[in-house]
Parts: sequence; structure tokens; C-alpha cells
Amino acid sequence: MTKGMMYFPRMLDKIRLHLRGELPEDYQENFGALKAADGVCCNFLRVHHRDLIERVKQGGTDDEILEWCFERGRRLNDGDLFVWNGFASKLGWRDSITPRLEERKKEMGIAGRNDIQCIPDLIDFDEGRLPEASKTP
Repeated sequence: MTKGMMYFPRMLDKIRLHLRGELPEDYQENFGALKAADGVCCNFLRVHHRDLIERVKQGGTDDEILEWCFERGRRLNDGDLFVWNGFASKLGWRDSITPRLEERKKEMGIAGRNDIQCIPDLIDFDEGRLPEASKTP
């Protein structure tokens, strides 16, 4: 989290990888996409993803860049953070992203993993934070 905001530091990490030419191929399709987490996060902050990329190019900490977003777009209050974090923590669970989640699970050979119920779960699995031992038969 950055200043209490989930997902924002992950988005900045993806931008930094992109700027170095190291963003993995399977991240390219949704990078900055309006209906994907990057685009939704930028919209919530009221900044454009391309402008955020330009700001990240200038350097700075995640906190500094989020402060820039607050100044350029809108400052989030505790209620905004509550809504955003609730959304970000459940993306793909019973919403318009659910079909994409199920598609990605099939592509990854884990369609039977009932413990992976949202995009954050899938990210945790993909990055090794969700143990293989919780595989369902």
C-alpha cells in the first residue's frame, strides 16, 4: 500500500518495468487499459495513465508520485480509500472481470483452484505467495 491505497504501488512497478522494456508479455494487453485495474485506478484518482507514466519517468518514491496524483487529480479521503481498497481487493469476484479471471486460470492450468476467487488471489498465486499445496483435486 501507498498512503493507505492498495494496488497503486503495483501499478507503479509495472510502469517502471515498462519504461525499462521489462514488462512481461502477458501484462501488455491490460497495461493502462481503461477497463483494467490500471485504468480504473487512474480514473479513480482522476489522472491519465499516460501522464502518470511521464511522472514516473521523472523519478521519485511511490508516496511522492501518489501525492502528485492527488495534486493533479483529486485527493482521496478515508471514505474514498475504503471504497477503492474494497474494490481492489475483490476485483474479479462476482463482477464483470470474473470471465477474464476464469480464462486466465484455464490458461495457467489452475481452473480447478477454488481458492483463487479474485484477481489479487491470482496475482498471489502467480508470484508464489499462494502455496501449491492448496490445489484442489
